[in-house]
Amino acid sequence: VQLQASGGGLVQAGGSLRLSCAASGFTLDYYAIGWFRQAPGKEREGVSCISSSGGSTHYADSVKGRFTISRDDAKNTVYLQMNSLKPEDTAVYYCAAGPTAYGSYYLIPAWEMGYGMDYWGKGTLVTVSS
Repeated sequence: VQLQASGGGLVQAGGSLRLSCAASGFTLDYYAIGWFRQAPGKEREGVSCISSSGGSTHYADSVKGRFTISRDDAKNTVYLQMNSLKPEDTAVYYCAAGPTAYGSYYLIPAWEMGYGMDYWGKGTLVTVSS
């Protein structure tokens, strides 16, 4: 069972990146997926989450309107499209999976604190230069 985040890199402020979270060893259909980030010297932050159905999403205020989470269950992958990047978005980004009912519309309560997230992937570094 493994989650792998990828797609990070160095980008100028105002640029875009798309992160991918690929699962192996299990299918994501039964999981809500969250993206988290941690900048040096700062606490981990819940960035965005998507329900197992894809019908419900949530974004941290800091990224609302700039980031979009989506999922492609056929590819067993969840994406985080990041536009209008800012230097303060610089962090290691992680994805995590929390079990829910198949096709559930609901997010996991307190997902942004990491609650209910059973599987965590290794992070991918995003660096936004000013």
